[in-house]
Amino acid sequence: MYDDILVPTDGSPAATTAIEHAVSLAETYDATIHALYVVDASAFSSIESGSELVIDALEEEGQRAVEEVVDAAETAGVEVETHVVSGTAYRRILDYVDSEGVDLVVMGTHGRSGVERFLLGSVTERVVRTADVPVLTIRQKDEEEEE
Repeated sequence: MYDDILVPTDGSPAATTAIEHAVSLAETYDATIHALYVVDASAFSSIESGSELVIDALEEEGQRAVEEVVDAAETAGVEVETHVVSGTAYRRILDYVDSEGVDLVVMGTHGRSGVERFLLGSVTERVVRTADVPVLTIRQKDEEEEE
């Protein structure tokens, strides 16, 4: 059913939860996991000096985030590919889906709603609304819910 599963990651607890689900699905369907981290440097483009340092730090963070996916996939015996790219997150995710023939996207979400979601925006929401493939969203529980 699924041959290629994309798990965009930002290294957050919500992404970690999504990784667990993606790896489980990849085991079930003998699929390849694609780990993607998007460095959105647009917020730092107006910084005159030091922007390269910020971008380098974000790229290093991205490498750590995709390595978390590699560790989980290798432990489960699942094939994995990693990519750290620059751009607008939801656009790069959609571009990756199209260019790599991804069958399923598994993404974490923080479960924000109302004004908080509106003000912060949601990469996951944009991907859900515009992707041509199924998108499985995994909600990260709040600390109060975990008790």
